Amino acid sequence: MKTSFENMQVELDLEGIEVRAEHWGDMHVGRFALAPGMDLTPFFAALPGGLCSGDHWGIVLEGALKVRHRDGTEEVTRAGEAYHWPAGHTAWTDEGAVFLAVTPLAQQEEMERQMTAAAQQ
Repeated sequence: MKTSFENMQVELDLEGIEVRAEHWGDMHVGRFALAPGMDLTPFFAALPGGLCSGDHWGIVLEGALKVRHRDGTEEVTRAGEAYHWPAGHTAWTDEGAVFLAVTPLAQQEEMERQMTAAAQQ
């Protein structure tokens, strides 16, 4: 399977964040574009511990992301670096970032279900 980012379906388009994604088998393949200063932490507020509950593998294509893990450790992932962010993290960017994230589809769907349910309350 292959596609261009431009041909991926837009899943989310808010001020400061755009997510384009497809489902490939049992994986969610997404391209995330974050504006400078974007903090993903508020998106995870409805998830257990207020942290992203998905395991992600990917590569940062542009810019850099700061990631804080459940244990409090922080790391910076920069353009050109591949990564694995295990469940239990949050991320933000000072300069803006574009990254590819591959996530087990079941985890992604459960996170979306929990966030949608919280938004409807």
